[in-house]
Amino acid sequence: MSELEQKIKDNASGPKSAESDGQKVEQHSIKDQIEADRYLNSKQAMKNKSLGIRISKLCPPGGA
Repeated sequence: MSELEQKIKDNASGPKSAESDGQKVEQHSIKDQIEADRYLNSKQAMKNKSLGIRISKLCPPGGA
């Protein structure tokens, strides 16, 4: 499990916001965290040198 996936899992199990001694902390929504994870994964996929889809023309043996 990646570090980002672990953080999303930890944030999902914790409270959305907390307040103590006049200090308030609020996390990004789970939806925003999942969208960020998808964005980072798509950026990583774009760095891959191979093509995601390969198109090639097939010719049977003996064909012209």
